Amino acid sequence: MRASWIKDVLILSFVIGLLFSFMLGSRAFWEPDEGRYVEIPREMVVTGNYVTPRLDGVIYLEKPVLFYWLESASIRLFGLNEWSMRLWPALLGLLGCIAVYLAGRRLYGRPAGLIAAIVLATNVLYYALARIITIDMPITALLSISMLAFLLGTKEPKGARRRWLMWTFYAFAALSVLAKGLIGIVFPGMVIGAWILIRNDWRLLRSIYLPSGLLLLLAIAAPWHILVARANPTFLHYYFIRQHFERYLTTVAHRYEPVWFFIPITLAGLYPWTVFLFQALRRSLPASWAEREQERDGLYLVLWAILILAFFSLSDSKLIPYILPIFPPLAILIGRYLAPTWHGTEVPGMRVGLWTLLAASAALAASLIAAPRLTAANPKIGVYTAMLSPYLYAMAATLMAGSIAALILVYRRRPLHSLVVTAVMGAIFLSILTSGLPLMDSKNSVKALALDLKPLLKPHTEVMNYHTYYQDLPAYIGRTVTIVGFKGELAYGTTLENDSAWIIGDRTFWRRWQSPRTIYMLTTRGLYAQLRASGRGKFYLLARSGDNVLLTNTEIRK
Repeated sequence: MRASWIKDVLILSFVIGLLFSFMLGSRAFWEPDEGRYVEIPREMVVTGNYVTPRLDGVIYLEKPVLFYWLESASIRLFGLNEWSMRLWPALLGLLGCIAVYLAGRRLYGRPAGLIAAIVLATNVLYYALARIITIDMPITALLSISMLAFLLGTKEPKGARRRWLMWTFYAFAALSVLAKGLIGIVFPGMVIGAWILIRNDWRLLRSIYLPSGLLLLLAIAAPWHILVARANPTFLHYYFIRQHFERYLTTVAHRYEPVWFFIPITLAGLYPWTVFLFQALRRSLPASWAEREQERDGLYLVLWAILILAFFSLSDSKLIPYILPIFPPLAILIGRYLAPTWHGTEVPGMRVGLWTLLAASAALAASLIAAPRLTAANPKIGVYTAMLSPYLYAMAATLMAGSIAALILVYRRRPLHSLVVTAVMGAIFLSILTSGLPLMDSKNSVKALALDLKPLLKPHTEVMNYHTYYQDLPAYIGRTVTIVGFKGELAYGTTLENDSAWIIGDRTFWRRWQSPRTIYMLTTRGLYAQLRASGRGKFYLLARSGDNVLLTNTEIRK
């Protein structure tokens, strides 16, 4: 048995690792998020300060520190490049898939675990966030390990195995707190509390090693919070009140969306496996209140997904990646539903699901083919579809061929082959999309301008961003920049220290720009036109990329 799961883990790690690592470093850092989550660890490595995060030299306390530490380790081990900085999201995405396999296998058998891991790896949203430098994959993977360890721990008798699983639950909850804040304990507490309440199983609290577990949680999560609070006296109020409670309860973050926002995001993000979601949920819910104990494991997973979905839906701050933590339990539920196909048994509702998949794929394929024409009236989207046009037909063909083949196979009583084709279709579709994304770098990154600029720089040359902040620029040129007429998310940090030397206004900008020393500046084409029209200084154009330009105040003779 042990050899079996070790073999499965090795095979899954190889296959999913190949999928997640395909062209991992081919795309530039897209700003703002990827630029931000690269620049902060870069500054940690340069300054040696691993307690107080800084962005462009400004104190930045919006998020906890774990992901910055991981990215700092990548810089030290492999240098700063696109591959090394995306390594951790990919590794943690893989770790989440392995955790889902192990839990699914323990709960519902080996086939369920294997299918669940593949479902998780090949859906659109999980795959995408395994390749983007943000904290959403770290929190999802760590939180999943924590909550799955708890569920598995409750299935063990009292003893060393149960104790270690429970301690794993507390340890990874603490790491989740260090990855994204209080949701690392709020989500487990919310789900476990509801699970206990519905089952009326309060005796469970006596056997989850609560005292030692809480000590372990505090030992891991508390030290950084204490250190950063000592170094920054206003941290606790800003971090807990502003960044947790006010962000959730108000529109202070300017990310308001309607309450139903995450429902279509979940359905689209889970593609192509969405077509089996409702069958899987129905299979795992108790048929009656009296039977809830018989479906205790399925009930736990359903509560995990539904309560987190409800939590984020009620928030006044919504972004697409927030919903990712519900995907691991949904993958296990889908894996359980589809597990009989492993032995050649077609599950009820499978044909309906595959017909739905064909209809959804046909609609998506038609949209991809028509996109360049349909988006002509929307210049921003039209530019992206024009860039990807060579790949749109390949993606459309993949969707149609895969969906038709999966449907034919299930009618030929080969349900497992049908699932394999669906998974391969999803993997190929995502890989084709990945291949095309570097074409969009000029619209999402200033890497090209940074590479033009870097050879021109001397140790004390000033580089400016005018009325904007390109968060990927400092990472590419290896230094912080002067920001003119813009604060954005740096505003809080500028109240803690005197950053006026490099966070400047227009008056200071004109004084420096008109000085005899050479200064370089990045800004948008529109702002460049306004600056030239002002007649107040000289602006020499060095390079263009997308909507942005690289300027200098002195003529460079070649």
